Amino acid sequence: MTDADLAAHLADTAGRLLLEVRASGLFSAKALGKAGDQTANQFLVHALREQRAEDGLLSEEMACDGARLQHSRVWIVDPVDGTREYGEERADWAVHVGLAINGVATIGAVALPGHEDGIVLRTDQPRVVPPAPEKLRMVVSRTRPAPQAVAVAEALGAELVPMGSAGAKAMAVILGQADIYLHAGGQYEWDSCAPAAVALAHGLHASRIDGSPLTYNQ
Repeated sequence: MTDADLAAHLADTAGRLLLEVRASGLFSAKALGKAGDQTANQFLVHALREQRAEDGLLSEEMACDGARLQHSRVWIVDPVDGTREYGEERADWAVHVGLAINGVATIGAVALPGHEDGIVLRTDQPRVVPPAPEKLRMVVSRTRPAPQAVAVAEALGAELVPMGSAGAKAMAVILGQADIYLHAGGQYEWDSCAPAAVALAHGLHASRIDGSPLTYNQ
């Protein structure tokens, strides 16, 4: 199985597990988010250690001992990107499985299990990104839009589109639901590795806010 196939398979399977946890009716709100995080993380960590034992691994839900820093290939995963949205049974959450090679987000998949089609966007199967409309749309946090993003949107005359997780926002640009995703900072590597890899593979621009490259396994 290629790295891209593995990333997509793991993201999709983890997403299905998360939907099963949510449909069980055993958890709600924060407890649901915690149960989902634990379930998806256990699956992803076990699968990656089994399938790519020679690579490094970084997960939001796993203690990091620094061993990954010795590897040139590091899998960076977010079992539930948008735990709050997942716990509230919304659709705007995601599963991230990314592979950074020599610090560059190279391969990845972002699953959107809550999407009506349950889609997985991946680096090796780029879609045609719809052209931007005359009035641009900027996707921002639904709970705390960054002042910098709001200022840029106002300068561009762009419409604000509130949304949950970072992965859902980044994929909204690929899916033609938005045209710009600007984040002012505060993200961890697992928040952006897979989404950045997928966005770049689709011919989009992804960088730090000053235009410098995103680097991983730091």
